[in-house]
Amino acid sequence: MISLIQRVEQARVVVEGDTVGEIGAGLLALVAVQPGDDEDTPARMLDRLLRYRVFADEAGRMNRSLADTGGGLLLVSQFTLAADTRSGLRPSFSTAAPPEQAQRLFEVLVSQARARHAQVATGRFGADMRVHLVNSGPVTFWLEV
Repeated sequence: MISLIQRVEQARVVVEGDTVGEIGAGLLALVAVQPGDDEDTPARMLDRLLRYRVFADEAGRMNRSLADTGGGLLLVSQFTLAADTRSGLRPSFSTAAPPEQAQRLFEVLVSQARARHAQVATGRFGADMRVHLVNSGPVTFWLEV
């Protein structure tokens, strides 16, 4: 599982003109499922998402996590993160999980996130989404489990 995380001041996802998920300050996580991911993978990714220290402490250092700050978590499925881009001029998606596996594991991640964190919003799996965000910093990291 791959997650591209961005520390945001705010973020929202719009599908067909309707806002389907929205947070204030927190993390936007674009998530891709890979073929080797299993039922244990979402829990490992969620632990990293909640505990990864990307928020400033009193000294201005990145020492605080989403769990520490209580900020929002916006989870958005994005299979293109799993693309193989090592050669050619067109991405290959052979390194992304099949849609059924990806949806199932993404939904496990969302369910576990909602059980462990107060502010969780999502996009809509498989939809044509518009993601609006104000990146804070900018701070962006690539996480893999």
